Amino acid sequence: MSTFSGDEAAPFFGFLGAAAALVFSCMGAAYGTAKSGVGVASMGVMRPELVMKSIVPVVMAGVLGIYGLIIAVIISTGINPKAKSYYLFDGYAHLSSGLACGLAGLSAGMAIGIVGDAGVRANAQQPKLFVGMILILIFAEALALYGLIVGIILSSRAGQSRAE
Repeated sequence: MSTFSGDEAAPFFGFLGAAAALVFSCMGAAYGTAKSGVGVASMGVMRPELVMKSIVPVVMAGVLGIYGLIIAVIISTGINPKAKSYYLFDGYAHLSSGLACGLAGLSAGMAIGIVGDAGVRANAQQPKLFVGMILILIFAEALALYGLIVGIILSSRAGQSRAE
């Protein structure tokens, strides 16, 4: 008769972390792309010559999904219970890694979308605002980068729970 230690459920939490990283980051990327894309389309009606210059927020929002993909791949390659024991500590480390990256990507996407929408519309009326808009977008993107870094650090903690 085997006893249930809880570690049998550990891969569930690991895979949940991989899914959370990808889903939340892509939600942020989608929101940022849609919101700033509406601003680009609206601005492009009056100033079509500025459309290519105003695509920057859309590109920056798209990068957020890549951050989630990176963490999801790192997490999923670290889950192989047949090759190496995978404990609850490892599952929780991967879950927290995915949530850190995913939720940071979601919040950054919301910020990029709002700033991108307002920024490209304002840039159409006053071109001197372009540099300020880009700086704000960079700081918003940095939020997702922080989540990626913390996610990598947390994911690297998996496998350090017990000496084998």
